Amino acid sequence: MPLNLSKKRIIRILLLINLGIYGASAYAQDSLKRTSDSTQHKAKEVKNSESGLKSKVIYSSRDSMRFNMETKKVYLFGQAEVKYEDLKLTAGYIELDMQNNLVYASGRIDSSGKEIEKPVFTQGAETFNSHEMNYNFKTKKGRISQVITKESDGYIHGETVKKDSTDIVYIDKGKYTTCELEHPHFYILASRLKVIPNDEIVTGPCVLVINDVITPLSLPFGFFPNKKGRKSGLIIPAYGSSVGQGFFMTNGGYYWGLSEYMDISILGDIYSLGSWGLKSHVNYAKKYKYTGSFDIKYSDFITGDPQLKLIPGMYTEQNSFLINWSHRQDPKADPGSTFSASVNAGSSSYNSLNSYNNPSVYLNNSMQSNISYSKTFDDNLFNLIIAARHSQNTETKEIDITLPQIDLTMNRIYPFKDKNSSIPRWYDKIGLSYTAEIANSVKTYDSLFMKPSMFKNLQNGFHQSIPISASFNAFKYFTITPSATYNSAVYYKTISEQYDSSLHRIDTTNIYKPMMENDFTFAVNLNTKIYGNYIFKKSSYVKQIRHLIIPNISYSWRPDFSDPQWGAYKTIKDTSSTLTYSKFQNSLYGPPPGGQSSLISWSVNNTVEAKVHDEKDSVNHSRKISIIDMFTIGSSYNAAASQFKMSNINLSGRTKLFKHLDVNFTGVINPYQIDAEGNPVDKLQFDKNGSIGRLTNYTIALSTSLKSKNYVNKTPANKAGTGATPPPKPSDGSGASMINGNPKYYADFNIPWSINLNYNFVFSNPGIGPVTETQSITCSGDVSMTAKWKIGYTSGYDFQVRQLTFTQFNIYRDLHCWEMKINWVPFGPRQSYSLNINVKAAALQDLKFTKKRDWYDYQ
Repeated sequence: MPLNLSKKRIIRILLLINLGIYGASAYAQDSLKRTSDSTQHKAKEVKNSESGLKSKVIYSSRDSMRFNMETKKVYLFGQAEVKYEDLKLTAGYIELDMQNNLVYASGRIDSSGKEIEKPVFTQGAETFNSHEMNYNFKTKKGRISQVITKESDGYIHGETVKKDSTDIVYIDKGKYTTCELEHPHFYILASRLKVIPNDEIVTGPCVLVINDVITPLSLPFGFFPNKKGRKSGLIIPAYGSSVGQGFFMTNGGYYWGLSEYMDISILGDIYSLGSWGLKSHVNYAKKYKYTGSFDIKYSDFITGDPQLKLIPGMYTEQNSFLINWSHRQDPKADPGSTFSASVNAGSSSYNSLNSYNNPSVYLNNSMQSNISYSKTFDDNLFNLIIAARHSQNTETKEIDITLPQIDLTMNRIYPFKDKNSSIPRWYDKIGLSYTAEIANSVKTYDSLFMKPSMFKNLQNGFHQSIPISASFNAFKYFTITPSATYNSAVYYKTISEQYDSSLHRIDTTNIYKPMMENDFTFAVNLNTKIYGNYIFKKSSYVKQIRHLIIPNISYSWRPDFSDPQWGAYKTIKDTSSTLTYSKFQNSLYGPPPGGQSSLISWSVNNTVEAKVHDEKDSVNHSRKISIIDMFTIGSSYNAAASQFKMSNINLSGRTKLFKHLDVNFTGVINPYQIDAEGNPVDKLQFDKNGSIGRLTNYTIALSTSLKSKNYVNKTPANKAGTGATPPPKPSDGSGASMINGNPKYYADFNIPWSINLNYNFVFSNPGIGPVTETQSITCSGDVSMTAKWKIGYTSGYDFQVRQLTFTQFNIYRDLHCWEMKINWVPFGPRQSYSLNINVKAAALQDLKFTKKRDWYDYQ
């Protein structure tokens, strides 16, 4: 029977059939590799004239498709997918209304009654997981129910979500959290939320909920950052109370994300009993150019009652500062030159007052800085270094500053070698190099820093050195190396001494004019290598022992530069004796050495290895093991000396026992006798009792590191100047060492345990004074009690004073989206404890609980 269909009806049927064919074919084509991109671009630009959409709607499903010709609806079942421009929707069930440009999606129920294949809506970088959703392709507005979406570092849950054409999302009965679970451990509950893309999240009245328990912590409104890249804003301080400092707020301030190359944070501390502090931290970086950071800190630390200032020990106020600067140039920035900086300078008392429980800072009594610029010339023949250096002892308060120090070095050249000659000549091997240095240096104390008296100790000078040497083979097995070294120095300040007979004293006068001193040395060195092998023919385990001996003997000669003909030394006479002094003494590089030297030096270096049977080696069935890594003995004899011609005999060595125990030892043997009072006598100990000498001191150091098989040492990545969020706030004094700060970067819960042990023994018997022995043992490590608990420890024992050394325990508990850190120093001058429970994510880093008692609270 023929069908009577209108032309319009036929067009509609063909259109729907084509849509179905296109949807199925497009899905198939997406799963295959296209041979040309032109087809894909064309498909995106085709307009649907009937619906008015700018681009095609591409859809597919795994199970089945149904088409309703009357309503122009397409029904997709099982892993359904719809694509439109940058929009992608997947769900267990999708209903596509082509007439009204609408799409509806929901999950489906499996045989067990569980909802699966819930709708996932993705547009650009945004993703929404929901229970069901509606979306209009034309107006780009949508309504989603029971949604979960990720925004920056957080997750948003909502009962009902509306999305407008500007991509602003409005959420009813919303939750904001940094926990990624579908049922989060905590969240901030708000009746209304507004999410502005790449800007902020705004809430109405909100309250903190932990484990579905509503807490008293609430706010009338809330703002949360929702930007990618740096985000400027306030840094909420930590607060609490201290017995010694009163109520406090610490590490509060402001963070500026100045640009993609730099950020800065300014933080402050304030205590109710008067103490306060300021800190500024800057990160900067430029890709393929440089990276660096700069810190400046100031502290006004008060202990005691101000009303008791006049009573000694009852009140102290100490002002201190600290400057840290680190700069690293990328090697690709300028291959011919390099600028670097590592600055750690400040008041000697700053670290002791502000390091809290960080043993790496508290137990370190030195500060060092180095700023340098280096450049190479003439195909790396010359190297120029301009530097400023600083060293500081926080115990003695001594400071040593060198500014500037300019070094010019010429690498070794062979001036007599003819590159065009193929016949080697003995003088072709003569080579020389050159070094020159000019420097200003001053030694002072931190209390005198930048005061006029500091510059009275200023030293400066110019020094140059030209070493010349050659190396020749002799008798096939020996190497002879003759050498000569010339040194010269120019000083701008020398001294002159005169004896004042009326006052019976020696007066010293400074002479300010350039003067030069010179010295030189001639030497020759002879060395060889001796190999000893012993093969075990009957042993089933040890196959061979190999002994390598490297003997070395050298002779050097230097004239007596204290002789008046060299002009470096002078003599003065008092009433009873003649004194010799150098006009260059107390200078930067020192005077030329006095006394003739005709020195014969010798040393023997030994290395012992064994080859043992090993079934794991399928080729040789053997492996090498080290018995003695190094053992060296050496001494010297000065034939030109009037007495005590033989120097001390020095011993040193190292080895490894049982694959894990490192052993290092040193020793000094004095070959001369001593009298009853312990003074040295110019007689050999061998003449007295046949021994080679007296053992005056020796040291033994044992160390080992034991760990589980799956140990992986994790270190935090350096994100300075490159991260998308501000750097973690500086420690508020509650944590220390490895676990504190950012334990998520350090803690590796695949490690059941690890331990580091160090033992040191020092013996000293100089002859004058008592015999001393010191020995101590230190240990550090960590143990994972469970998959979530980790305990770190540092301790030791001093056998001389019979006391435990600095002891500290760090306890870390992974609470999924939260973390707990406990730091405990149970005794000693840094006795303290702290407890921190905080959110891991940086977006809510101020959501924390802190309880602590610092070391100064026990004073």
